[in-house]
Amino acid sequence: MLAAIQPVRSLLLAIFMLMAGSGFLSTLISLRLERAGAGTMVIGVVATAYFAGLVVGALRAGEIVRRVGHIRAFAVFVSLLSASTLSYALIQSAPFWAGLRLIDGLCVAGVFICLESWLNDRAEMETRGSILAAYMVALYLGQAVGQLLLGASGTLPAAPFLLASILISLAIIPLCLTRSSAPAPVDAEAFTIRGLYAASPLGTVGAVATGLMLGAFYGMAAVHVRRLGLDLSATATFMMIVILGGVALQWPLGRLSDRLDRRRVIVGCFTATLVVSLMLAMLASRGLDLLVLGALFGGLSFALYPLCVAHCNDRLLATERVAASGRLVLLYSAGAAAGPLGAALLMSAAPVGGLFFFIALCAGLTLAFGLWRQASTPPVPAPDQQDFQIVPRTTPMASLLDPNTVDGHTE
Repeated sequence: MLAAIQPVRSLLLAIFMLMAGSGFLSTLISLRLERAGAGTMVIGVVATAYFAGLVVGALRAGEIVRRVGHIRAFAVFVSLLSASTLSYALIQSAPFWAGLRLIDGLCVAGVFICLESWLNDRAEMETRGSILAAYMVALYLGQAVGQLLLGASGTLPAAPFLLASILISLAIIPLCLTRSSAPAPVDAEAFTIRGLYAASPLGTVGAVATGLMLGAFYGMAAVHVRRLGLDLSATATFMMIVILGGVALQWPLGRLSDRLDRRRVIVGCFTATLVVSLMLAMLASRGLDLLVLGALFGGLSFALYPLCVAHCNDRLLATERVAASGRLVLLYSAGAAAGPLGAALLMSAAPVGGLFFFIALCAGLTLAFGLWRQASTPPVPAPDQQDFQIVPRTTPMASLLDPNTVDGHTE
């Protein structure tokens, strides 16, 4: 594996630094707004602005990359993201911060399009799996480590934003100094949402539901645990544990889905997510049980999106998978944009447990849909199931890294 990732080590380092610098901003901004007395719906709107920016960026940033090239586009997106991050320290205003979060989402989408297309260009058929695994490790590890910067303010409230901006700015160095040539532009084929649903109803609905749940979590989880009485350090630890838990269970659950009807594993994960979310909603403890349930929630919920992608791939031709996977990313992002608002509504009615009651509601409705699909349609024959692959929920370009989407690999 080390030999496989050697040609892309500078890209992986850039991903790690970017996620370490930007991955904790959702948590930090939600906490700062709540401490300033902002209402739950206001916090939800600000969180939604980021995911809305991701959706728009995923659709439009590719045009900038094609026009000016990968390195120039990457430099533009990183510079703007760094400037936006510093701007939070100037004015603490919810409308102003919502505008900044929209810019953040646009920039992060652009950064991922640059990096993921570059990784895809460097990947050979036999190294795709290793590169994709290394990419996921760099992404999630950076995001987890970044949570530790939440408590870095000390006597300087702007310190977390300053540190985040420094890390984001430094991420441009590995890419600009790489000797690897920039890739040629890649255009993905169109694939309609109606066609995707016709091919895989459960995979399509599951991707949207996962977006709703994880968008709500990233946008509002910090507010939830602070209302339980956790301090900044404990809040950072909780967020980190959830992210690391998400990394730990994706591969075992994915391998299990290779051996069974994949719908059973998806339905089982939604069932377990429902149970764990209800337990978290009713939990008043701030101890070890909160961390254990958080790790379980991360492990189960983070596995759902790649399971849904794999289920869709089982029902598509090899030539359709790149475009379909890209459409699934957009459906996930659209769900993530709506998630914080839905959670904020329930948190207004139930200030302590509302977040996880909302997540449980999403899981329960999707569970019912999954049971109906299981009862009404036959499973994909075991020989026709594609190998599970952990895939990121970033931009449509990430689908090109999945070996299952490459023509001729499994057909």
